[in-house]
Amino acid sequence: MPYISPGLLTIIRKNKAKSKEMRVLFLGLDNAGKTTILKKLNGENIGDISPTLGFNIKTLIRDGYTLNIWDVGGQRTLRPYWRNYFESTDAVVWVVDSSDRMRIGDCKTELYGLLQEERLAGATLLVFANKQDLDGSMTLEEIRDALDLRSIVSHRWIVHPCSAFTGEGLENGMNWLVREVAGRLYWSGLSSGDGGGDGETLTDVTTGTASTTATTSTTAAMAGSV
Repeated sequence: MPYISPGLLTIIRKNKAKSKEMRVLFLGLDNAGKTTILKKLNGENIGDISPTLGFNIKTLIRDGYTLNIWDVGGQRTLRPYWRNYFESTDAVVWVVDSSDRMRIGDCKTELYGLLQEERLAGATLLVFANKQDLDGSMTLEEIRDALDLRSIVSHRWIVHPCSAFTGEGLENGMNWLVREVAGRLYWSGLSSGDGGGDGETLTDVTTGTASTTATTSTTAAMAGSV
């Protein structure tokens, strides 16, 4: 991760504090559920959603912060254009289709390509394990291991279970993201509270308490850090 001097970090924080804005990039393979998640978070109808052929922009307010969210299409032909949206990104939400075992290798390849981008250096990473409501979906442990998340040392990360269809897990995941980014960028940022330090800490998203006890429950999120 590139060295950032304390003086430059101070300037960044002061400039950010004026607007209390966060730029969040929603990415993932096609059919992962990115747009559905955004619509669900925004209280919109999810009954008729077509594939994103370009990008969508939405603004959400969370804990006094304005989240400017860019939802970019995940089709293979569109992925080379992802780099056009990297500038000034504070967090990446990587959405995984937990039921798509056939493409989890492709999912890992694309994710690690993102993590090598200099313009995304240090950006908070929230991995949404979507479609947990479907029978046969991969567990958090399976997704963590398939994506080799424990090898990530350049970004604070968490893998969080959710269902875009039911809405379960979405708010908890976004709340973690806001706390994490706010604590990193703003003087008066919120505490990220439920983050781990070694990639093995499990966080009970119903209570917000951290535990080092291993579990296979999809009601827990797995977190790691730089």
